Amino acid sequence: MATVNGKDLNMEQPAVPPSSLIRRVSSRSIRNSISEDKENGVDNNSKGSFVSKYKKAPEAFKSFHLNDVDNELEVPGTPMTPRTSTTPGHENCTFHHDLELDHRPPTREALLPDMANSYRLLLTGLGEDPERQGLLKTPERAAKAMLFFTKGYDQSLEEVLNNAIFDEDTDEMVVVKDIEMFSMCEHHLVPFYGKVSIGYLPQGKILGLSKLARIVEIFSRRLQVQERLTKQIAIAVTQAVRPAGVAVVIEGVHMCMVMRGVQKINSKTVTSTMLGVFRDDPKTREEFLNLVHSK
Repeated sequence: MATVNGKDLNMEQPAVPPSSLIRRVSSRSIRNSISEDKENGVDNNSKGSFVSKYKKAPEAFKSFHLNDVDNELEVPGTPMTPRTSTTPGHENCTFHHDLELDHRPPTREALLPDMANSYRLLLTGLGEDPERQGLLKTPERAAKAMLFFTKGYDQSLEEVLNNAIFDEDTDEMVVVKDIEMFSMCEHHLVPFYGKVSIGYLPQGKILGLSKLARIVEIFSRRLQVQERLTKQIAIAVTQAVRPAGVAVVIEGVHMCMVMRGVQKINSKTVTSTMLGVFRDDPKTREEFLNLVHSK
């Protein structure tokens, strides 16, 4: 009996392999399908041939979405959302195990006094006078701003999607490009910003278009690195609609490179994540990239 990570692949519920197995299964399926086509005299170069191969592929490939998606979304270093017993500072909170208790994790507003005090100490450390007129309310303003910049920590995918998932008999590519993105570099606590383009191939379900932008907001409004952000967006779309493939490309400008360090003001960072068909079929990937780069 085949197992992956100790889980039975023959269970009644759909078995979902990890990404490394996805690549092996999908590549092997494609090769076998091509061999079958050659034996049957089928032209592999004909239009739509990959789709026919995909339909022959095993269910593990069709359901390429990742195993333990929640764990994949919450990459180490990014607190769980909403706060749980594994969030630093909440390890001993019995609230997370007994919802009838009065204890609740602190609201974001309740964090403001301590954060403002921290900013006041920072100003003092810089040699400034926090009591002078121009800085008198700066600690509170800065604390509120930081809470807004990181509001994604208190947003969940289910909350943001709000059931905006619809049954639709379509398998054509959906692309939303040039979604504005603002985030905070976790290494220097300075902003990076840019544009996100997302594409997916539906399998009977589509996502409200604005929800793709909201998914970007969930994960960009945290302390981030662009590489992680790209992956998290792709996995979130996978979790939402279980498509045949997801592609995400981010082009970002990092202020930690522009206004400090090497100070290269024209530098841009491009990252991509390709899952499912976008990873395994060059033509599908090329179509997506052409659409993203077209004016």
